[in-house]
Order: sequence, then C-alpha cells, then structure tokens
Amino acid sequence: MPLGNLGVGDWWPWNRLGGALHKKINFQNPGFIRRFSGSIGSFAAIAALSLPLPLHALETGFSAPGAPDELAEALENSSAALSADETGLTSPQEILAAALADYRTMVQILYDRGYFSPEVSIRVDGREAADIPRVTVPKSINRVEIRVKTGPEFRFGKARVAPLAPETELPEDFSPGKPAGTGIIREATFEGRDGWRNIGYAKTEIGNQSIVANHQRSTLDADIELIPGPKLRFGQLSVRGNQRMRAEAIQRIAGLPWDETYSPETVRKVGDRLRRTGTFKSVQIIEDETPNPDGTLDFTAEVTEQPLRRISLGGEIQSTTGVDLSATWIHRNLFGAAERLRLEAEIRNIGGDEEIDGRLGFRLDNPARLGPDNNLFYLGSLERFEREHYRLDQFELGVGVRRVFSDELVAEATLLASVGRSNDAYGDDRQFNMIKLPFWAEYDRRDNPTDATRGYYVNGTVTPFAGFGGSTSGIAAKIDGRAYYSLTETGSIVLAGRLQLGSVAGGAPATISPDLLFFSGGSGTVRGQPYESLGIPVGNDVAGGRSFLNASAEVRARVTAKISVVGFFDYGAVDSSSFISSDAYSHSGAGLGVRYDLGGFGPIRLDLALPVDGPTDDGLQFYIGIGQAF
Repeated sequence: MPLGNLGVGDWWPWNRLGGALHKKINFQNPGFIRRFSGSIGSFAAIAALSLPLPLHALETGFSAPGAPDELAEALENSSAALSADETGLTSPQEILAAALADYRTMVQILYDRGYFSPEVSIRVDGREAADIPRVTVPKSINRVEIRVKTGPEFRFGKARVAPLAPETELPEDFSPGKPAGTGIIREATFEGRDGWRNIGYAKTEIGNQSIVANHQRSTLDADIELIPGPKLRFGQLSVRGNQRMRAEAIQRIAGLPWDETYSPETVRKVGDRLRRTGTFKSVQIIEDETPNPDGTLDFTAEVTEQPLRRISLGGEIQSTTGVDLSATWIHRNLFGAAERLRLEAEIRNIGGDEEIDGRLGFRLDNPARLGPDNNLFYLGSLERFEREHYRLDQFELGVGVRRVFSDELVAEATLLASVGRSNDAYGDDRQFNMIKLPFWAEYDRRDNPTDATRGYYVNGTVTPFAGFGGSTSGIAAKIDGRAYYSLTETGSIVLAGRLQLGSVAGGAPATISPDLLFFSGGSGTVRGQPYESLGIPVGNDVAGGRSFLNASAEVRARVTAKISVVGFFDYGAVDSSSFISSDAYSHSGAGLGVRYDLGGFGPIRLDLALPVDGPTDDGLQFYIGIGQAF
C-alpha cells in the first residue's frame, strides 16, 4: 500500500500547534507501510459486532532488525498490543483495536526520529492486522507479532524557520546535514514562534510550510514561515469562576501590568501568584483571541476555588523522644481576599525520656499587600521546650514580609517581640526579653523537594536580637545546605549530602537564651545519638554551644519502584566559642534505612542507627517519619 502524499493532520501530531500546520509532505519515492486507515467508527463497529471472549495468555513477538537499541526499545514499549496482558486487554476486539492503533503510534515515533520510509507489519495469528475486516473479528487471538523495518535515517537538506526575532537561537540539530525528524522540526518551530512572543508579538502565527522528503537521497527539506503580527501590550484582566473570593482581590494579587509590553514570562508569573495563595484548585490565564484596537491584549483569569478549610495531622516516632504529634487547621480565604489563617498545635515527647512539651501558634498571610510578590503576615506562638538539659517557656508575637523573587528564591523578614523563662545549666528562672529581627532566605534547585535525586538546596537565617530588661544583645546565624547527585539516569542510585553551620555572637553563653544556642544529636543532626545529647559541659550539667557543625552523607538505592534502601553517616560538633575550633566536642553515628514511596507525600522513612563515636552508650536508635531525612 503506497503512502503517497501524507497529510500532516493524519500522521504528524503537529495539530497541537493550534491548527497552524496543515501542509502535506511530498514523498517523491514513498516506501511501503502496512497501515490501518480506519476511524473511530471502525473501532465502534468492532465493539458492536463482536462478542467479548476470554483469552489465555497472549503470545507476543517484536523485532526491528538494524534499528538502534534505544529506538527499538521505544517502539516496543509504545505498543498497546504487546502489553495487552499487562493492561487488561483480553477480548479479541480489544487486542485487534490495540494492534490497529499501533500502526499510527509506531510510524509517529519513526517520523520523530527521522525515519521516513519505514515498513511496519503487525500480524495477528499470522494475518496482517490492517487486512482483517473490522466486522468479522476472530473469535480468539493467540499471538501478535510486530516487525519494523526502519529504512534509512534521513538528514536535513534544507532547514529554515524564518523570519526570526532578534537574538533567537534555533536548536543546533536543526541544520543541514543533521539527522532529520518531526521532533526537531517541532522544536525549532516553537523556538522561532516563542522568540517573537518573548518580545511582545503575542499573536505570532505559523504561515506556509514546505516539508519535502527525497527518498533517493534520504533527505528532508523543511521551510517554515512565521508571521509575527503586531507588537502588543497588556490590557485588562477579567475574572471568571470565583465564588467567595472578590474579583478585585484576584486582580490585585495577579498583578497584570497594564500597558506594559506583552511577555509570556509575565503571564506565567500572574498565574503563579494566584496559585501560591493556596485558595484555588486550578488557575488558567487565557489571552483573548483578538487584540484591542489600541494595541493592548486582554486576559481572563479562570479560577476554581478550593474548599475553605483544611485539617492536617502529622506524627514522628524516635526511640528516645517518643512520639511527636501535630495538627494544623487552615482557612484559605478568611476575608474574601485569599487571607490564609494557619493554626498549629504540637504535642511532643509522648512516651519519651523527657516531660511532655508542645506548641500553639498562628500565622495570618495577606497576599500582595505590599506588591504582587510580597505577602504581609502576622504570627505568634506559645511554646514550652522540655529538653534533657533545659526547660524554656517562650511567647513570641510578630509581623513580617515574605518576598518571592523567583520559583527558586524566597525570603522573609520578621520583627518579633519575644519573652522567655528558662531553667538550665546556668541557673533557674532566668528571664529573656528580646526584640528579634530574623532574615530568612531559601534557594531551592532540587528536582523534587520531597525526594530529590538531583540539584541542591540552601536555607539560611540571620537573627539580630536586642535584649531589654537586663537581657543581652547579639546576633545568631544558621545555614543548611544540601546537594544531590544521581549516579544513574533514572535516579536509582543517589548520593546525598548535607552541611549545617551555626554561630552566635554577643554575650557570654550564660546570658543567651537556650533556644539560640546549639546542641547536636537526633534525626535532624546525628542519627544514632540521643536527641540534643551533645553540648558544652557546665559543672555537672550540659548547655548549648555558641557554634555548631553537622555533616551528613547518604547513599540511596532504589530496589523496586516503591522501595529504596539507604546507608548513612552523620557527624556533629559543638563549641563554646562563636566558631568551631579543634577543641570542639563531637560525636557521630551511622546506620541503614528503608524508604517506601508514597508518591506526592514523599517516602515513609525508617532509619536504624548506632553511635560511632562520642560520649553515649544508648545503643541502637530508630526514627520513623514521612519524607527523606534531608
């Protein structure tokens, strides 16, 4: 069956460009492809005129002689007929329909990779699937065999997308002499179109296309025309789909910059600002089909709101500190402008070595109060810390600003009033009255925040504090850096590392609140060592140090799709001075862990660890939680 002139809409999945590409490819010397040319109606006839019958295990076979291994694997994995048993296709009509669909799927893959004269044969019990009448499906199907001859790999003779916007660079592989394929042509077309859109030409269209395959020479000529249209500016933003949230609040949070030059990146930011509020289940920013006569382009924000309230529960178990339980109640739209109220409660040390302690807190976020990327927030907390080496009761109240600089970088500045009372190695009933000004920033380049395999993450806080009523003043700082490196393309073996550093400068340790000093030990620092077991000896007791170092390394290996094993080593050091020195107190621990993947929630974590070095004889420690250790 000769292929002849092939319509792009028939075989080439370019109709996703919005109907812009509908030219035909002129094959000057077409090869031979056995293909199914029926329609959805034909599949309906199969279903209507055939009775479903149960089948035994289907025998399958696949061959693609001469094809590169990666291409052969892609073709075999794409087949619906070959995987019929795995996907539950058991009746003859289901298997035949899958085989007929495989013709189109495989030819599209071959075209994407630059093979434009292939032969695809799909035989069902020895008969070509395309030759089987759709109204007389066999009563049983026992074997499906697919054979693919790729033919020669085509290369570009001509490769042109024009005109291009200034500074637009097309893919390097889209050039004469390079392997041709529909995939790289699509990519080059999109790059050319987006180059114009990025400088304000929002309605850039794809014009004439000439795509010609020469089978004698095994070359493909591609010539794509772009039509930029007028340069446009942002117009008005209307709102659709909101129920409880006010339209003017949505417009303010979105921050569409009226009368500025159109930019796809700005449109993306507008949608991201609305999504970040957590008020909406879905957000779509839709541009009008037709620009306004004054050269502006209007948009519509189509939103679907989340339920107003959410309750979440959490828990963690450690061998020495027992069970920690937490609960959170969130209102997503308190006053109709996406105000987010978060109430938190924690109970810690249930069944542990120390007395039960806990925390009550709130935070109210007001989006876009100081600009579209700035949140104004209020927070407060009442907390009791019951630790082996100190007790602290503390109340804090404050106001702050959160700034989103990019998808990766977020920062906050907070003004806090804090009062506390502690019993520790330096004495009982010590009072701490402070004004704190913490600056916090986070830079996240991980591929997956809950289970990273590549990238890095940095989190840092600098807190100047001014004491009053006899309390000391100073500055505290802490940084947490993490990096991930995958030894395999699939991320099945990952090396992960973490480095934490902390320092406090100001008065003597005896004048600093214990929550600003540093201890080491436990799941967040050194596994295998009891929680906050390492500090600075003071008489017969232990206090926190003014400097801190923690280094952790893990090897993570995936055993199955859901289960991974982890080997880890942790080291921690604490010093009485503001910087770690050779006189620092240190300890370490090592162990093994198991992870079970829960999807978007991250893995369930079980770690078993033993002390390697340091002043402890508590033996095996275990830790259970959700998410990786870091």
